Amino acid sequence: MDPTERRVVVTGPPRRARRASGYRPRTEIDEQTTLGHTYVRSLMRSQLRAGLTGAAVLALLVGPLPLVFAATAHAARLEWAVLGFALYAPMVLLARWYVRRAERNERDFVRLVEDR
Repeated sequence: MDPTERRVVVTGPPRRARRASGYRPRTEIDEQTTLGHTYVRSLMRSQLRAGLTGAAVLALLVGPLPLVFAATAHAARLEWAVLGFALYAPMVLLARWYVRRAERNERDFVRLVEDR
């Protein structure tokens, strides 16, 4: 390489110039274009995934209880203790996780749409 040759720096247009061109994800959603539909479907998929995960954990938590109760003979106090007290704390924690996950999905979607 000849030391007298200069290196050429190649850059793209500034971000503000691209933003001024009219492309905004919010307009894609408002105009119901294919890209806007894809944005909304991604939010719906993430919310569905969170809901199905919560339902699966709940089913794994509550589903085996009849088998446990049937296996323990004459354990009426155990049934009342589990159903009356012990089951509520995990269910509250699961509900809290679901709400936080759903809010985070929506916050991420808003950030995506507002182009931040």
